[in-house]
Amino acid sequence: MKIALVVPGGVDVSGERRVIPALLALIQRLAARHELHVYALRQQPQPGDWMLRGARIHNLGFESRQPMSWRALAAMRREHRLAPFDIVQSIWADSCGLAAVSAAWLFGLPSVVHLAGGELVALPALGYGGRLRWRGRCCQALVLHGATALTAASAPMLAQIAAHGRTARRVPLGVDLGLWPPQAPLQRDPLQPVRLVHVASLNLVKDQTTLLQALARLAADGVDFELAVVGEDTLGGRIQALALQLGLASRTRFHGFLTQGELRPVLARAHIHLISSRHEAGPLAVLEAAVLGVPSVGTAVGHLAEWAPQAALVAQPGDAAGLALAIRRLVDDEPLRLSIAAEASRRALVEDADHTAAMFEGLHLELLAQHRR
Repeated sequence: MKIALVVPGGVDVSGERRVIPALLALIQRLAARHELHVYALRQQPQPGDWMLRGARIHNLGFESRQPMSWRALAAMRREHRLAPFDIVQSIWADSCGLAAVSAAWLFGLPSVVHLAGGELVALPALGYGGRLRWRGRCCQALVLHGATALTAASAPMLAQIAAHGRTARRVPLGVDLGLWPPQAPLQRDPLQPVRLVHVASLNLVKDQTTLLQALARLAADGVDFELAVVGEDTLGGRIQALALQLGLASRTRFHGFLTQGELRPVLARAHIHLISSRHEAGPLAVLEAAVLGVPSVGTAVGHLAEWAPQAALVAQPGDAAGLALAIRRLVDDEPLRLSIAAEASRRALVEDADHTAAMFEGLHLELLAQHRR
């Protein structure tokens, strides 16, 4: 097959920074078996092409005043004239999905749109969500109506899509086990601090405020812990200031952004992985932690919502007290922590990056066969 894949970014020429690891794993596997052209809408300001993981990356640039979807459509049309595509796929259903659905309609091809974020939510207090503004709502309506098939990573995302009158297939964006070799859970010494880790950009949607408020409750109750926070800071030091205000600064280390190679040992030494997000489609960090034997505790979003209570423990988004209680359960109950870690690992290993690529490839072939009939 010749596949056009439309993405917002995450495919930097470095292959290390400004990348989306699950996306790179998918690209590598599809490109090994098919001719794959990746159209990146917002990777770098200036247009340019390069090879990455066996695929041709077409960076469209974002300094032009012409709408991104139009530029993507024009670029795909040029390549389609050289040798026709068989199918058009997008990751995310915003401008990426609109470009993919438009190109598929123009070329007379099937299209697949993978909803990978907050396309169908509106959180006005956070300024987040694809449905905050009428343009976003119109874009999502066109994409949901126009796509031949829809996919998403978790059960809560499928429910959001169903609420808009479409069905979708569950396709988790899995972990590349070649880069993340599985390991058994670490046994915890009860006389040593419990090692906690949080992997997420510092922003309002990830809600590190609730996370730190929960941990302040644990500290007040005498729980001995240390926290590693990994992720780019987009809040100008507000979370670090809050950690100081809550008396958590001596227990907390902010690593900032780490590459995958740098992240793995930090995550591997943890006893519990924490998520405090108001919304998630996945996230991949839950799966990466799971293959390393690290169970997750967090808010009832994405994979955590569908895994609880056998493979994760959850509280409601924004509930610092509930989150503290859930963390405390695993701190105080080592057999439970190990049981949840084992079940989370089993699920993540079954749905790894090979599984993801196979599901997308199978869907592509199925749609192509229907189209040809």
